[in-house]
Formats: sequence, structure tokens, C-alpha cells
Amino acid sequence: MDMRLELVPLPTTDVDRSKAFYVDQVGFTLDHDVEPGNGMRVVQLTPPGSACSIVIGVGISDPTAAAVHGLHLVVDDLEAVRQALRGKGVEVSDISDMGGGVRYAYFSDPDGNSWALQQISVSARLPE
Repeated sequence: MDMRLELVPLPTTDVDRSKAFYVDQVGFTLDHDVEPGNGMRVVQLTPPGSACSIVIGVGISDPTAAAVHGLHLVVDDLEAVRQALRGKGVEVSDISDMGGGVRYAYFSDPDGNSWALQQISVSARLPE
């Protein structure tokens, strides 16, 4: 039995602002931006190289819902990704070395949904 996590809804108070943040600053791909009717709007975005997307919009989640925290984006070169994001105006934390070849940096979107950039060195990965 397969179970694939492919879509995570995020609350937003301003769809256009969030869309611009994820596309223009973070570099997500805009998969679609549709208005199927009844005032609903669905904006699906995918991080580069990911099989899982996020969805924001009107009628997707309660804009007053609590922010989602701790979403992880796994990267190969944390320094390069951090610098690229900072170069596009994203406030990214300093890098935290957790030991054992695991390092993190953190950022949040305009609605407070928080992300962790995670790099795990090859030597820290479990054998397959």
C-alpha cells in the first residue's frame, strides 16, 4: 500500500503576497493558479526538485488558522541555498550545526509559516 504526501495546505491572509514570496523569492514553481468558482482560488507551488507541493488560496484553509511550523526543505548545499535566498530578500537564520553531520537554517513566509533548510552530510546518512 503506497501513501504519498504530495500536497500541504498553508494558511495565508494574502494569496498574491504569498504567491510572490514563494515564486519570486524562494524559487518555487507555480504549478497552477485557478479560480474554479464560488469565490475559491487554488494556487499550487512546488519546491525545485520536490515531489511534494504546497497549496494556498481562498477556500483552501482558514486564513485565521495557526501557521504551520517546521516544514523541511532538504538541500545539498546549505550555504549556497541560504545565500541565494538572502540575495532575494528572504530573512534566513544563521546556520545551526546540530552535530553528526546535520545542519539547519530557518525562514518564515509572510504569514508565519516556518521552514527549515536541512543539510545532512553523506557520512551521516543511514546505509540503504
